[in-house]
Amino acid sequence: MSMIGWYVLPPTTLELPTQHRRHVEVFGSDAPGFNRLVLAGIDQVQGSAPDGGGYFIGIKAKPTESPIGYPLTLCGRRLLDPPRRTSYCSGASYAAFIEGLGLWMAKERVVWSPPSDFETSPFANVSFERPVLTAEQVETLRMQELDGGRRDDGVKFWGNWNADGFGNQMALVQYSGMGTRIKPSEARPGDFLNISWKSGIGHSTVFLGWCLTKDGEKAVRYWSSQTGTNGLGDAVALLSKISSICLVRVTHPERVLSIRSSAPVQPKVLGDAIDW
Repeated sequence: MSMIGWYVLPPTTLELPTQHRRHVEVFGSDAPGFNRLVLAGIDQVQGSAPDGGGYFIGIKAKPTESPIGYPLTLCGRRLLDPPRRTSYCSGASYAAFIEGLGLWMAKERVVWSPPSDFETSPFANVSFERPVLTAEQVETLRMQELDGGRRDDGVKFWGNWNADGFGNQMALVQYSGMGTRIKPSEARPGDFLNISWKSGIGHSTVFLGWCLTKDGEKAVRYWSSQTGTNGLGDAVALLSKISSICLVRVTHPERVLSIRSSAPVQPKVLGDAIDW
């Protein structure tokens, strides 16, 4: 598969199972930079629910919906206490991002710096290495409020990622500066793909490649959480059902170390047509 132009998957990828942990193995050689860590993150997240874990959305349900079905952490700090074991699309893509970010931080020896009220705790005499992820930065990445309540759309990093529209662009490009928007023809495995369907709803996913179905129809393969895969898993969607898309690549993961909790975001983001 060429690294120049449209990234079209070979027919053999259609034989991959819906749920698998081979994303790095199958797609990793063509994943640039941080994208390979995103694929590794997918494999970690999929491992939390080998059968998909179930798909559920319901803000007013009791217990409420859960973005992902396991306790998600970064630098040992918990970002989510899941109300359920189910997931939904933006929670799945976000979990892959956080797990990839955790792998990058381990490589770069990034650690968490406790807040000042930890001065009497067992952490008080720990000598932290640089670079450091601060307590405020961890807070911007949390998926819940501290009382366990739902973090509203548009609030901090996760609130933008989870917002209606192209949340990948709002969180990664505008809010944090960690990502760069790319053209559909430049997409590679591990890019974050937000889809606007012709039906009027949206989908947050991780791009795996363009492909042809067995019937020769143009399609896209991605990983996310959706009803058709019982939650977490690979899916293939016909391009004829897609209105527009937005693709974002994490190009500056180090900017998580300078993220601001009140960065301005313009929610009206236009999508790209797929002219493959």
